[in-house]
Amino acid sequence: MELDDAYANGAYIPDGDSYPDKWAAAAAAFRDRVMCELDLPYGESPRQVVDMFHPPRLAKGVVIFVHGGYWLRFDKSYWSHLAAGPLGHGWAVAMPSYDLCPDVRIGEITQQIGQAVTVIADRVPGPVRLVGHSAGGHLVARVAGAERVEKVVSVSPVSDLAPLMKTSMNKDLRIDEIEARAESPVHMMAPSVPVNVWVGADERPAFLDQARWLGEAWACDHVVAPDQHHFNVIEALEDQASPLTMAVVS
Repeated sequence: MELDDAYANGAYIPDGDSYPDKWAAAAAAFRDRVMCELDLPYGESPRQVVDMFHPPRLAKGVVIFVHGGYWLRFDKSYWSHLAAGPLGHGWAVAMPSYDLCPDVRIGEITQQIGQAVTVIADRVPGPVRLVGHSAGGHLVARVAGAERVEKVVSVSPVSDLAPLMKTSMNKDLRIDEIEARAESPVHMMAPSVPVNVWVGADERPAFLDQARWLGEAWACDHVVAPDQHHFNVIEALEDQASPLTMAVVS
């Protein structure tokens, strides 16, 4: 369809098809060497579960990472290694899965992430910070007003769903004009907490636009990370000294 190429990421990233296997292997190795609790339920369906990663001492609070995949693919098990940066600063890290389209609509996924934030906050005292990538960047922006959330970092977000109506993905996403308006952060009032929008300089123009639109709509910090594309822009969360990790924990 008209915008399929605009929102195709892997085709424009060298060895793009290899990234999911790399993520899964790095995540599994990380889980084997850290203190974690896996598959804790936060809702009724089998995918409404969360993995919790704990620092060696009492946590300062909890960072919740919400994964991407166009609301169509992946789960929490691919991203465990991205907890390393915040853990190094003494934060617990929670990573929820969620039901995927077409089994549910995007609005239902938003509600699930809101429920996940509530359940996770009940388990870990202290402040809550949200970071999400791609579709996850959309989801953390949507729930930015949840109780005890004090900061949001939205990485490579889809901030306006309307363009996706012109992609083949919409056969499964089923976005219509009503949902595009209701679920697009660009049409929401800016939350009262600090928001950072983060995007890689080497991402597709459509994602550079999506990040800029949210930065403009919410008048918030907007960082374009040099030499980063859609698949490696979040790797900085492994490094506790990286600017992205510092944006989350500082």
